[in-house]
Amino acid sequence: MSAVTTAVDLVRWFDQIGIDDVPSVGGKNASLGEMYRELTRDGVRIPNGFATTAAAYRSFLEESGLDEKISQILSDLDSGDIANLRQRGRQVRHLIVETEFPDEFKNAICKAYRQLSQGRGEPIDVAVRSSATAEDLPDASFAGQQETYLNVQGESSLLDACRRCFASLFTDRAISYRVDKGFDHTKIALSVGVQVMVRSDIGTSGVMFSLDTESGFRDAVLINAAYGLGENVVQGAVNPDEYYVFKPTLRSGSRPILKKSVGSKEIKMVYDIGGGKLTKNVPVPLEDRVRFAVDDDDILTLATWACQIEEHYSEKKGHPCPMDMEWAKDGITGELFIVQARPETVQSQRSKDRLETYHLQAGGTPILTGGAVGARIGSGRVRVIADASRLAEFQEGEVLVTEKTDPDWEPIMKKAAAIVTNRGGRTCHAAIVSRELGLPAIVGTLRGTDLLHDGQEVTVSCAEGDSGVVYEGLLPFEVEETQLNNLQRPKTKMMMILANPDEAFSMSFIPNDGVGLARMEFIINNHIKVHPLALLKFDELTDVAARTEIERLTAGYSDKPQYFVDRLAEGVGMIAAAFYPKDVIVRMSDFKTNEYANLVGGRQFEPTEENPMLGFRGASRYYDERYREAFSLECRAMKKVRDEMGLTNVKLMIPFCRTVDEGKRVQEVMTQHGLTRGENGLEIYVMCEIPSNVIQAEAFAEIFDGFSIGSNDLTQLTLGVDRDSEIVAHIFNERDPAVMATIQSAIASAKKTGRKIGICGQGPSDYPEFAEFLVEQGIDSISLNPDAVLKTTVRIGEMEKRLAN
Repeated sequence: MSAVTTAVDLVRWFDQIGIDDVPSVGGKNASLGEMYRELTRDGVRIPNGFATTAAAYRSFLEESGLDEKISQILSDLDSGDIANLRQRGRQVRHLIVETEFPDEFKNAICKAYRQLSQGRGEPIDVAVRSSATAEDLPDASFAGQQETYLNVQGESSLLDACRRCFASLFTDRAISYRVDKGFDHTKIALSVGVQVMVRSDIGTSGVMFSLDTESGFRDAVLINAAYGLGENVVQGAVNPDEYYVFKPTLRSGSRPILKKSVGSKEIKMVYDIGGGKLTKNVPVPLEDRVRFAVDDDDILTLATWACQIEEHYSEKKGHPCPMDMEWAKDGITGELFIVQARPETVQSQRSKDRLETYHLQAGGTPILTGGAVGARIGSGRVRVIADASRLAEFQEGEVLVTEKTDPDWEPIMKKAAAIVTNRGGRTCHAAIVSRELGLPAIVGTLRGTDLLHDGQEVTVSCAEGDSGVVYEGLLPFEVEETQLNNLQRPKTKMMMILANPDEAFSMSFIPNDGVGLARMEFIINNHIKVHPLALLKFDELTDVAARTEIERLTAGYSDKPQYFVDRLAEGVGMIAAAFYPKDVIVRMSDFKTNEYANLVGGRQFEPTEENPMLGFRGASRYYDERYREAFSLECRAMKKVRDEMGLTNVKLMIPFCRTVDEGKRVQEVMTQHGLTRGENGLEIYVMCEIPSNVIQAEAFAEIFDGFSIGSNDLTQLTLGVDRDSEIVAHIFNERDPAVMATIQSAIASAKKTGRKIGICGQGPSDYPEFAEFLVEQGIDSISLNPDAVLKTTVRIGEMEKRLAN
C-alpha cells in the first residue's frame, strides 16, 4: 500500500492507542484503547483487541480508485429525496464490499487476529466495530451511524466484516447525518475495531449512562439490561430492565440502588451456530422475563465503573464529561466487561441557565402509555410505518408510530413531530435520536401500532413524569421558559412539596432549598398499590382477585413484605437523591381508613368509620396493634434509604400526632426498627396541624426536631370545617384571623424553643398577603408545589427587601 509503509500504520493494538488518537482510529477505538491502557489497572475490564487505522482506509480507497468513484456518485446527491439517497448509498456500499483489500492490509489484519487468538483456541469469536474519525464531537453524535458485527469467526469472515464496516460509512443515515451537520464525506475516515467477544449471548448485556438521559441529572447512573447480546438493547428490540444508582453515596461505600424496574425482555440475541447468519433472536422463557437480568452486586459494579470512566475522561478533557457506555456479562465466566464508551452528547451540552417547561392546557382521552423520552409535547397526524420499505410515505410534521427504529430511519425521524414505538427502553436508538433532535418520544408502548392508525390526530405528551401519554386529538399546550442565572435567593427557605419520584430529577433543577414535604401516600398508592397487611398476612387474605393481583405485582419476590420495603425505599430514595444533600422531609403514611381500604387487599384489614378524617389516621396507627406490624415496613424502608443508600439528608415527619404521649409512643416503635432520633443524624419532625400541636408546642418541641404547619388540617380543625364538604367550603379560609393567630402562636413557640418550623401548602403562593404574614413572623421555610416555586421565590425575595427597609 503506497500511502503507508509500516504495519503499525495499518493496525494498532488497544494498548498502543488513547483518546488523543481519534484522527487515527476514530472515537470509538480511541476510547477503547484509552480505557484498556489506563483503567484496567483500576479494575475496569475491557476485552483486548486491535484497530485498523484511518490511514489504511484512505490508502485502500486511493489505491483501488474508490475515492474518485464515490465522489462522483455523491456529487449531485439530494439527501432530502429518500429514493435518491437510497440509490446513491447503495451504489457506494456495493463498490466497497466488492473491492478486495490490498495484500499488505489483509496480511496485517490476519496476523493481528492470529495473535489475538493465541492461547484462546482458534478461530476465536470477535466483535467487529466501526469507528469514524468524526465520532462524538461536542455538537454531533455519530453513535450508531456505522455497523457492528458480532460472532465473527475466521480470517475470511473477519476481512468481509471489515469491508462491510467500511461500507457502512455510507449508509443512508450516515450520509444524511453528515449532510445535516455539514461534514465533508471525503474528510471522514473509518477505523475498524476487532475485539474479543464477551459471551453475553449466554449471559446479559446492556447500555449505561453516567447521567439521567431524560433530565440531565448528573448524580445518577442509568443502567439498562437484557439477556443475550447487547444489540437488542441498543436497537430497541426489547424493553430492558432499568436501574438507577446514586453516584455521591456510591463513592462513599453505600449501596444506593435507587430504582429497579423489570422490563419485558421477550427475546434475546444469541449466536446462530450453523444457521448461515452470525446471530439470531430466540424467545426468553417466561420465568426469566419477570426476573431482573443482573443482581445488585453487578449493578453496583457497573455503576462504580461508570463513575471511574467518567472521572477519568473528565480529568483528561479538563471539564465534566458524562459518558455513554455499553457493557456485557460473560455467561461462561460470570465476568463483566465494558465493550464501548463515548461522551454523552445531548444532555451534557444543554444550558443549565434556562428552564423550559411544557404544560397541557386541556385534558384529553389517553390512548396508551409508555416510557417518556424528554419532557416535551408534540402533536400531529399518525403515520404507522411497519418497515423500512415504507419510509418514503412519511410526511413532515407527522407522528411516527412503529415497532422500533434503527439508524436507517434517521432521515425521516428528523421530520417527525413526535415518535411512538412498541419496543425499546430509554437508551434505545429511538430514544437517543429523539433526544438529540429535541422530539418527544414514547418508547415501549407494546401496542402503539395496534391502537393508533394512519391519519389519526394525537398529542404525544412527555411532560407528565416518567410515563409518556398519547392522547386523542390535537390538544393545546404551552411552553414556559425561565431564566435561572439571575434569580435572587430569599432568606426564607423555598422548598418543594413532592410526591412523584419519577419527576424528582427534573424538578431538582428548579432553584430550591430542598423538599419540605415528600408524600409517602403517593408512592404507596401508585408504585406499591398493595395494603401492607395484605402482604404481611397474605395467607389469610380471602379476596381471590386481590390475591391474584398481589401475585402479579410481587412476581419475583418470595418474601412479599420485602416488595413493600423495596418499592417504598426506591420511591423515597429517588426523591432524596435528586435533592441531595439538601433536606428532604418525608412524611410517614397519612391515609385515612377509607383510602387504605382502596389499596389492593385493603378492605379486609380496615375498619369502617363514620368520619375517617378524624379517625384512625396518622400517628395513632403506628403503635396500634392493628397496624403496628405494617408500620414496621415503612420504618424498614426508611432505614434502608438512610443506612443502605446513604441518603442521610432524609428527615422523617409524623402526621396527625394528637398528643405528646402519642409522639413518644411512635418514636419508641421507630427505635425498635432502627430509627432512633439523633442516631446517624436522624431528625424527626411533627406536623403542626391540630390545635393541640399549637397549644402544646413547647412540649412537642422537647421530643421533635421541628414542625411543619399543615395549613389544610389546621384550618379545618381551628374553624370546625370539614374540608371535604362542599356545603361549608365557603367558610374554609386559611387567612381567617383565628387560623392566622394559631399559626403566629406556633411560629413563636418554635422560635422560643429553638426548633425549625415551616409551612406546606399553596396559600403563600395564592395569597401574597398570607406569604407576607409568614415572612413577618419569621417562618423558616415555605414548601410549595413545583409549579409555584419560582414565582413565589421572586415574590418572597421582594417582600424581604421591603420588610428590611
